[in-house]
Amino acid sequence: MSSPRAIIQIVITGSRILGKAFLEAGRQAAKNARSPAQGAVGGDVAGVGHASSGSITDQLTRQHRMTLDEAHLILNVKRGEEMEKILTHYEHLFKANSPPPPPPKPTTPAPKAKTVGVFHSHYLQSKVVRARERIESEAKMMTEDAQKSTAEATADSSSHPPPPPPPPPPSSGSS
Repeated sequence: MSSPRAIIQIVITGSRILGKAFLEAGRQAAKNARSPAQGAVGGDVAGVGHASSGSITDQLTRQHRMTLDEAHLILNVKRGEEMEKILTHYEHLFKANSPPPPPPKPTTPAPKAKTVGVFHSHYLQSKVVRARERIESEAKMMTEDAQKSTAEATADSSSHPPPPPPPPPPSSGSS
């Protein structure tokens, strides 16, 4: 076999293999585009996709795009903590992720001092805010439910009609 003929056969065979690989990759990409991946993190926040019932908690999870457990983890508080402690953690984390205020402009030029890098994150700060909002909305929902149940209990006890008046005594007379 001559050398140019062998080279051409190698190129043609390689082209066929590459063509089949690209064709199969295209088919797989089209298949993946039609059906969402199971358990993939990306377009949906973890836990929000499972909030599909009509309960108020699931509605809050979809609305705030965050589960209550995730909000507690972000603020580093436990379930059932008092709101004052939650707000203390919130304020600390919010300030820690805030950009520092701009330094005042000196009137005289000062020598350049080496500055230590102060980092801030708008993303983390927004997550902290969303976590506080989620916990506050859950607490508000719980207090409203407690008020409703108290009002219903009061209404149930007062909704009974008063007992009928006693019948008049039978008259024993001669008429």
